[in-house]
Amino acid sequence: MDDAAVVAVSDDRAICFTADFITPLVDDAATWGAIAAANSLSDVFAMGAKPLAALNLVCWPNKLPGDLLADVLQGGARSAAAAGCMIVGGHTVDDKQPKYGLAVIGTVDPQRVVRNQGAQPGDRLYLTKPLGTGVLATAIKADRASDDEIQAAVDSMCELNDKAAEAALAAGVRAMTDVTGFGLGGHLVEMLDDQGPLGVELSGKSLPVLPGFWEHLCTGKVPGGTKRNREAFADRFDMADNLPDGLENLLFDPQTSGGLLVAIPETGGEVFAREAYSRGVSIHYIGAFTESGRVQVQP
Repeated sequence: MDDAAVVAVSDDRAICFTADFITPLVDDAATWGAIAAANSLSDVFAMGAKPLAALNLVCWPNKLPGDLLADVLQGGARSAAAAGCMIVGGHTVDDKQPKYGLAVIGTVDPQRVVRNQGAQPGDRLYLTKPLGTGVLATAIKADRASDDEIQAAVDSMCELNDKAAEAALAAGVRAMTDVTGFGLGGHLVEMLDDQGPLGVELSGKSLPVLPGFWEHLCTGKVPGGTKRNREAFADRFDMADNLPDGLENLLFDPQTSGGLLVAIPETGGEVFAREAYSRGVSIHYIGAFTESGRVQVQP
């Protein structure tokens, strides 16, 4: 269940590679391209690797103009360049619905690969971006999101996870993953599987949320993926009786280009905070790993 594949090619070098693509989330083509590329690159960062090169993956209806596709590719190139990653080619096919993303290859020291499992009881759990892109994207498609809400969601999705990963590595990260389609809840469960009696005590009030999430949730702007995530993962959760309304939807809201979930040893919390601050990265302490074998959600 790792975020990317890693193959050692020598004692001190391994290649890390992944592929991901998404359908449009926003009206502006270049912005969608930038989000899609950031989303694809994130899996490499989550493994503690640095991207080297990427191939464009494009599904495009012939009825749409080519200059619109050029805007998408320019947006993707912008995100890749910010990550120090070259786009060196790609592949395009005719499709009824546009899709765009990247196949990314990076490098990593085989001894410093970060898995999404490996946390230990007592480790602190951090999240590096606010939640809520699933609900916000649904509101955007329904033309119900305000300009400020759209901008906040776009800024979050375009933000690369490279600096957050660097800070985590400097603080001795034990496990790390990015929050995407399975939502916070699903990806957190992935961090627990095969780890014996490993659980998490999660603080609901500590979860960062994008502006407009609660308002759009109340008007029914809930993506279908939320229900699927709840059905797949909710049996691993123990919910306190006095949780705020809608918190379960937040836990299982499918994210696009979400933040990193980071397990840091208790003694490394101050180092992580310092390293994140020096790189301009926001981190949120949202809970701690336990021996319960369950995700226990508290207010």
